Amino acid sequence: MYGSENWSSTLREERRLRVSENRVLRKVFGPKRDEVTEKWRTLHNEELNDLYCSLNIIRMIKSRRMRLTGHVVRMRERRGMCTVSVGKPVGNRPLGRPRCRWEDNIKMELRKVGCGGMDWIELAQDREERRTLLNGVMNLRVP
Repeated sequence: MYGSENWSSTLREERRLRVSENRVLRKVFGPKRDEVTEKWRTLHNEELNDLYCSLNIIRMIKSRRMRLTGHVVRMRERRGMCTVSVGKPVGNRPLGRPRCRWEDNIKMELRKVGCGGMDWIELAQDREERRTLLNGVMNLRVP
């Protein structure tokens, strides 16, 4: 999880993270014996979620990303993290669709929570509003 708040993740990468997390949880919790058929079987995703009470890895990454926004906004523009996260890239871009930036992921998560029309920089500067926003991101339904 170290450094995950800086990732600009796509849906494909999020799905891969969920699959690998479920694979690890299946190894940790092991198979389950079915009472009806008397055979061992692997646990379903819902059963894994019930056994593992902690947050989904995607929710954790998104909440950390939203928490980092406040720190990035309060940084000066000369610092490296601020220029990399918020700055515009210089030079030629590769062919095809542009990659999703860190700032684009923030805006997309704000739209999902219902704050899409607001400026994310102003939201990040207000600490109380950011805390309520973090709770909203934590409660997002992640498939």
